[in-house]
Amino acid sequence: MVAQRILILKIILLIGLLTSPMVTAAQLKPLEELRPPFDKVIAILNDPKYKTDEALKSEQRDQIWKAVDVIFDFEEVSKRALARNWRKFSDSEKKKFTDVFGTFLGNTYMDKIQGEYHNEKIVYGDEKIVDNKWALVRTKIKREALEIPVDYKMKFIDGHWKVYDVMVEGVSLIKNYRTQFNSILKKQTPAQLIERLEKKSVGSN
Repeated sequence: MVAQRILILKIILLIGLLTSPMVTAAQLKPLEELRPPFDKVIAILNDPKYKTDEALKSEQRDQIWKAVDVIFDFEEVSKRALARNWRKFSDSEKKKFTDVFGTFLGNTYMDKIQGEYHNEKIVYGDEKIVDNKWALVRTKIKREALEIPVDYKMKFIDGHWKVYDVMVEGVSLIKNYRTQFNSILKKQTPAQLIERLEKKSVGSN
């Protein structure tokens, strides 16, 4: 009976070790998680069928979104963009804002990606990991002789590294929106901010 209990305890401990976030974090690398979806986006942008048939632009947009959606943590993006204002939102408003803000970001930057892509390449640099929970991955967007530094701040969550901020030439995406949202929420309610984003999302789609 004692031997059976010891065996069960060993199995439980083994399962715990195999599913431990710390062990998984040591095995996974932020750059390894970031690179496949981004390389997939480049492949979609370079697909000849989307270059010759304008009617397929919507399909291309959907494919790009599916590729990048897996690497971003939009709840964390939303929390940081709102900062202290996050506490002003009810639980339902937090969920609604996260969904609407994610859609808004997707529509806004999808337009730029599709409209301004001219065979740029992504040059992957180094990565810095802190406490197996936070990471910074450095990349460069190479356009002919021009190189634009783009850094990704990532967080380890639910067994994967997820992006929560993007810094282009040192300028934080999160800080940019945080300033805007803080200004709006001084005069308007969370519900009104969500409504504004919904209208902009429709306009940019």
